[in-house]
This record gives sequence, structure tokens and C-alpha cells, in this order.
Amino acid sequence: MARIYIITGMPGAGKEEFVNVSLRRGYRVVRMGDVVRQEAAAHGLALTDKEVGGFATDERNKYGPDIWAARCIPLIKDYNTVIDGSRSVQEIELFRKELGDNVRLVAIEASPSLRYMRLKERNRFDAPRNEDEFRQRDERELGWGLRELIAKADTVIINEGTLEEFYQKVSEELESSW
Repeated sequence: MARIYIITGMPGAGKEEFVNVSLRRGYRVVRMGDVVRQEAAAHGLALTDKEVGGFATDERNKYGPDIWAARCIPLIKDYNTVIDGSRSVQEIELFRKELGDNVRLVAIEASPSLRYMRLKERNRFDAPRNEDEFRQRDERELGWGLRELIAKADTVIINEGTLEEFYQKVSEELESSW
């Protein structure tokens, strides 16, 4: 039976690094953020944090809090898969309803100061330019239900050490029996 990991956490916590380890171990990856960005682009929106984040919120308000999970499910086949970027309890409930008991929710956690530093170093289009933008992004994501989702995680991985230490923790999780 395929194993499905759903990765959640605040921006900059280390979700992408979990993905990198899982890819090296043969897992397929579905990035919920990529699905959101593709839909936003298809609607002619600029790929900025404000535009894409606003679009994601509008779609949730219009179609329900699990809309992005529903749009990702057709991308998941009978493969070991990591789903990156779940934001609400309703999303995990839909994934479990549609994909069964082989779903494990993993939360990645790191301190706000470390996450801010990582996001700034990322130099991605949606990187915060200052601490105010960082706080606004956190507030938006928490408003989507991220805090409640993290609280329901089957496993929490703390990412406060070196990259090598985090990779070891992720490898142990991927090798665990559940």
C-alpha cells in the first residue's frame, strides 16, 4: 500500500527540505502551492505573494476550506507520495476520506526568527521584504487554519539545528513503520 505524507508547517519551517529528502528516496511530490500558482496564473493573476495568497483565500471562501486538497487529489496515484503545503484541518480530513488510512500528517516547526531568516535567504518571489510582511503572511496562513492543523499532526519534526540533523530526522520518519 502506498504511503502518503502530508507536510504542513509555517512558511520557512523546512517543508521543502522534507520534500528534497523524500524525492531522493523515490517519493512523488504534489506541491499544493504549485497547484494554487498554476490556477492563479490561469486566471491571469501576477505571481506575487499578495495576488496568489489573495486568490487562494478567495477560492477557499468560494468553494470551501478543502478546495485545494480537492484539486490535488487527482494528482495522487498509487505511489508513495508527499503532499506539501496543507493548511487546514478540512484538507487533511478530505485527504484521509479520499486516500484512506495510509495518510500521515507531519508538522515541521521552527522558531519565527529562524523562519524569517530562511525566507529572506530563499530569494523567492514571495519572500517577505521586511518583518511586517513576514507577520502578515503568518497571520494569513494561520487564518486558513494552519495552527489547528499543526496541532493535529501525527508527528512533529523540530527543525532548529543543522540541515544534516534535519535530513536525519526526515529519513527516520520516512523509514518508520506506522
